[in-house]
Amino acid sequence: MNYNNIHEGVFLSRPNRFIAEVEIDGKIYRCHVKNTGRCKELLVPGAAVYVNRSDKPERTTLFDLVAVVKGKRLINMDSGAPNKVFREYLKTGKYLSGITLIKPEAKFGSSRFDFYVEADCSLTNNKRKIFIEVKGVTLEIENCAFFPDAPTERGIKHLNELIMCTQKGYEAHVVFVIQMDSMKQFSPNNATHPAFGETLYKAQKTGVKVTALDCTVTPDSLLISNAVPVII
Repeated sequence: MNYNNIHEGVFLSRPNRFIAEVEIDGKIYRCHVKNTGRCKELLVPGAAVYVNRSDKPERTTLFDLVAVVKGKRLINMDSGAPNKVFREYLKTGKYLSGITLIKPEAKFGSSRFDFYVEADCSLTNNKRKIFIEVKGVTLEIENCAFFPDAPTERGIKHLNELIMCTQKGYEAHVVFVIQMDSMKQFSPNNATHPAFGETLYKAQKTGVKVTALDCTVTPDSLLISNAVPVII
C-alpha cells in the first residue's frame, strides 16, 4: 500500500490519543494519530515522524501521522494499514493458494472477522472455508516483536471466537502483521497482558493457525515481506 502526500516532521507531544503535535517545515500542526494504542515507546519528543497530508480541506486536522523512526528502524503505526496490506498479500497467493473468494468484514454468528476466504483444496474437491483475524504489531524489543502493547480484552474475544470457528468446521487463522522489518521472532506480550498469551496458546492448541509477517516500510509505503517465527 502507498501514501500519496508524505511529509517529514518532528513529534512534539500527544495531547490525547487521537492528536499529536508535530513540527513540519518550521510550523506546528495538530495531526490525527492513526493508532489509538499507547505507543509510548514510539512517540517520544523529538522523534522523526512521517505524516500524510489529507486531500479533504474540510478536515480539522490537515495531516495523519503514519510512521515514526525508532533508533535506526522506521515503524509504520497506521492501525488501518495491516488489513490493507494483508488483503494485497492475499491477492498474490503467497499466503494461500487457490483463493476463489476474499470477503472483508465477514460475519460469523454475532461476531465479525477481518476476512472470510474460500480456496480450492489441492487434495480434495472441497472448498477451504477460512476466517482470518488480522492484528497490527508496533511493539519491538531487541529485534523481537510483541503484541499487545496494552491489555486487550477485545483481542481475547477475537481469539475465543476463532476457536469457535474451528469447532464449527471452519479453518481459523490469526495473522500478526508486524509493521516493521527484520524481526527475529514474534511472541505475545505476557508481561503486559498474560491472559492474551494464555488464550493465544489455547487457540493454537485447538487448531487456530497463528502466523506473524513482517513488512518492508518506507515513509510512503508498506509491504508484507517475510514470515517470522512465532514463539508462544
